[in-house]
Amino acid sequence: MRHPEIKVSVIVPVYNVELYLEKCLLSLVNQTLQDVEIIVVNDGSKDHSQQIIEKFQQEYPEKIFGFTKENGGLSDARNFGIDRARGKYIGFVDSDDYVSETMFEEMLNIAEKHQAEITICNLQKVDERGNVTQKLTQLPGFPEKIILENNMSVFSDISYFACNKLFRRELFNNRRFKKGIHFEDIELIPQLFLASNIIGFTPAYHYQYLERSASISKTHTLKGLDILKAVETVTVKFDQSIYRDHKAALKNFQILEGFYTFLAYLAFVKNQADYFRMSQELDLFLGINNIKTKDILQYKRFGKNYLLSLPIGKKVYYVLSIFRLRRVVRMLTIKK
Repeated sequence: MRHPEIKVSVIVPVYNVELYLEKCLLSLVNQTLQDVEIIVVNDGSKDHSQQIIEKFQQEYPEKIFGFTKENGGLSDARNFGIDRARGKYIGFVDSDDYVSETMFEEMLNIAEKHQAEITICNLQKVDERGNVTQKLTQLPGFPEKIILENNMSVFSDISYFACNKLFRRELFNNRRFKKGIHFEDIELIPQLFLASNIIGFTPAYHYQYLERSASISKTHTLKGLDILKAVETVTVKFDQSIYRDHKAALKNFQILEGFYTFLAYLAFVKNQADYFRMSQELDLFLGINNIKTKDILQYKRFGKNYLLSLPIGKKVYYVLSIFRLRRVVRMLTIKK
């Protein structure tokens, strides 16, 4: 019997997610798209995740392909899956999240209709009871087909999650997630955009991102500096790309990810020495990239002033942070 062509490979890294894995895999085996393979990579789980994977393999042998490996982290598990993927397109789903049953059929149709290298859908945060807590709209007002050269604001405006996107497989030729870092999505996904011409988009909220109660109170550390390193890597790749003349898009990317994303992380750094060190690194980053206070205050996302669009609490935090940052750096400079 001839096997159907695999159109989409969905890669699911698994690490100690026995409470959530079944819901995730059920949402994938019930996809309306039939020409799909689900590559489940057990990255050294110590719980009962492997038994769940084996159960699904037995029930859906034509769809679920399970692998086990020593723990190497999220990037390593995704790369392991990419190396084994047979699909024309590749998608990623985190093992504690789940998706709508039409997600990959609709995204594949859009990708093939417009010859898009990357196709994006909206996503929403859900709690452990399945209640929607936040809608994360990605490209408000944009059409189904986006020519990147004519819409470079997209590069600096979107969220660089790997999980709400469908990628043409060729984008991963000689490109992989960087091992051993946090924020690997910010490091790699913009590089894939820089290698693309056409972006597909559906406004459907296909991806359900689980915000676990335990993860919300997590203490943040110096690992957050990986955000700035990721932005620096993308800056180098941007200057080597066909879009290198679009300097405004690069600066806006640096502001959104290097300033706003970094400060959102810094808010939860409890260790004072780490906080001072990270504040100093942020100031250096802003100086090296010639990002002024007025650039930050005037930054627009999707055509609207970003700071003014935020809830009052976040607005106050970011404005105070700008001035606190200057004060912290002055204190450190005086001490030297």
